[in-house]
Amino acid sequence: MAELTRLFEIPHYQQKKYPNSAMLCKKLPDGSWKKYSTDEVIAIVNRLSVGLLNYGIKAGDKIGIISENRPEWNFIDLAILQVGAVDVPIYPTITEADYEFIFNNAEIKACFVSNDDLLGKVTNIKSKVASLQDIFTINKISGAKNWEEVLNYEGDFSQSDVDNIKEQVKGGDLATIIYTSGTTGVPKGVMLSHSNILSNVLCVNEVLPLESSDKNLSFLPLCHIFERTVLYSYMYAGCSTYYAESMDTIGDNLKEVKPQYFSTVPRLLEKVYDKIVAKGNDLEGSKKKLFFWAIDLGKEWEPTGKSFAYKMKLAIARKLIFSKWQEALGGEVKGIITGAAALQKRLEKVFNAAGMPVRQGYGMTESSPVITISRFEDDDYAVGTVGRPIPGVEVKIDPSSGEICCKGPNVMMGYYKRPDATSETIDADGWLHTGDVGEFVDGKYLKITDRIKQLFKTSGGKYVAPTPIESKFVESPLIEAMLVTGNDQKFVGALFVPNEDQLKHFCEECGLENGSMKEMVKHKEVHDQFQKICDEYNVNFSKIEKIKKFKLLSEPWTIESGELTPTMKVKRKFVLEKYSKEIDDIYDV
Repeated sequence: MAELTRLFEIPHYQQKKYPNSAMLCKKLPDGSWKKYSTDEVIAIVNRLSVGLLNYGIKAGDKIGIISENRPEWNFIDLAILQVGAVDVPIYPTITEADYEFIFNNAEIKACFVSNDDLLGKVTNIKSKVASLQDIFTINKISGAKNWEEVLNYEGDFSQSDVDNIKEQVKGGDLATIIYTSGTTGVPKGVMLSHSNILSNVLCVNEVLPLESSDKNLSFLPLCHIFERTVLYSYMYAGCSTYYAESMDTIGDNLKEVKPQYFSTVPRLLEKVYDKIVAKGNDLEGSKKKLFFWAIDLGKEWEPTGKSFAYKMKLAIARKLIFSKWQEALGGEVKGIITGAAALQKRLEKVFNAAGMPVRQGYGMTESSPVITISRFEDDDYAVGTVGRPIPGVEVKIDPSSGEICCKGPNVMMGYYKRPDATSETIDADGWLHTGDVGEFVDGKYLKITDRIKQLFKTSGGKYVAPTPIESKFVESPLIEAMLVTGNDQKFVGALFVPNEDQLKHFCEECGLENGSMKEMVKHKEVHDQFQKICDEYNVNFSKIEKIKKFKLLSEPWTIESGELTPTMKVKRKFVLEKYSKEIDDIYDV
C-alpha cells in the first residue's frame, strides 16, 4: 500500500500487514468478549458508509458522535470519514446548553448517541438546532432510530459510490471538529485534517515500541483527541484494542485482558497508587515494613546511574512486593502512557521501579495532540519531563515569556468560524502558541512548569505559579485535589478537597467521628493535620509561595459538578467563582 494520506486507510493497512482476529473488542452482558476482526471492521464500516449516503449525507456534512468507548464509535467515525463528511465527537458528560452551542456552531446534520439518557438530551435541544435532521441510537431504544437502520439502509448508492468518494478525499481535507473542554471560556471547535492526525499517528509509531501482538485497554474518552490518536496508532501497528466496560470496571478488565499498554491521565494513576498504599497501611508487622521499604526504594528510582547494590535491592522488591502490583494491572504491562496533566514525580518513579514503565506525553487538541513524548529507552529518558519532540515537530521556548511553541504537520487548520482566535494562537510564521510555560532539561527534554494564564500576582507585586505548588501538595494521600489562591492578595492560600477514604482512616486512628466529609472536616485534629501537611510541603517553596491559610471543602470535585474538565483537570475559573465565599474567608483577616 502506498503511503497513507487519509485516516480511513488505517484499517486497510492493518488488513494488508497485520490482519487481526481481535482488532476491536467489547464486553458483552454474559461476560464474554465480542471480538471484531480487521475484515469485519472494514465490512461494517463500508456498509455504514453506503447507508450514510443513502440517508442523504454528503461530503462536508457535520455528524455528531456522543457515546462511551465501544467498537460502534469507531465504525461510525471511519464511515463518516469515508464519505468525506466531518465527525464532531462530543463528551457524553456535558450539559444540554453545551450541546446546543456545539450543535448550532458546527451545524450538525445528524447525530449518533449511545443510550436513552443521551437521546433525551439531544431530543430536548433538537427544536433549537435548525440543521439537525436525524438522531440515531447505538443501543436499541423503543421508538428511536437505531444505527443499524443506517447500516442496512438501501437506496441508490452502493459501495462503488463510496469508493469513488474516497478517491476525492484529500489528506488536507477537514476530518473532524473537536470542541475543547477548556478550563475557561466558551468551547472552541478545533479543526483537524486527515493529515494533521495521521502525521501524529505515524510519528508516534516511530517512537513507541508497539508490536502487532500487543493488546491495549482503552478507557479514556475517544471524543478526546489523545485517546483517539492513540487508538489509530494501535490500529496502524496491528494491535488489539479492548474497551473497558466503564471507569468502575478498569481494575477487573485489566486483570482479564492482560494488556501490554494503556493510556491514562495522572489522576487515575494517583487513585490506583492510593488504593495500593491503603492496602499497605492495613498490613502489620514485617509485611508492612517490607511494603513501605519497597515504596521508599521506588521513590529513589532513576532510569540510569543507579548502583549495583540498588539494583539488587530493587530486584528483591520487585519479586516480593511489586510483582503483586503488576498482577493487579494484568501482569503483562510493557508501557503506560499518561498525558493531559503533569504526573507526580514520585508516581513516575515508583511505577517504573515496579517494572511498569510510565511515560509522559505532552500536547494539546490543537496539535493533534502529541508534541513530545518520553521514550521508552532508559538512556533517552528524564524523569519529570515530557520527553523529546516527536519526529517532524519543532519546539521552541519563547525567550520573552517562556511559552512553549510548536510547528509541524500536526498543527490544526484553525478554530472553526473563529479566525480571530486562530490568529491569536498560530502566529504569522506558523508557530502554535500552547499557553504553557516550559524549559528544556539537558537541552533536549521538555519540562512543563506552568500555564501562562494561571500565573497570578500577589498584592505585593510578586508572581506566583500555582501548578508546581499544587503538584507537590497532592502528593499527600490526604489531599484529593486543591487549588492555590492569592491573586491580588497579601499571601498565598489554598482550597483543599480531602481524600475521603484517607480522611476516614485518619479519623479512625484518632478516635474521631468519621461519618460524612462535612462532619470530618470540622474536627480540629483534621485541620491541625492539614496544617502539618502545609508545614511539611511549604519548605519546598519560597516565602511568597508558601501557603499561609487554607479552607477544607466537604464536597468532591467531579466532571458532573463542574469543577473538572472531562480530562480531569481543574477548571480554575469555575472553582474560583463557585467557592468565592470560601476564598473570601481565607483572606478575611
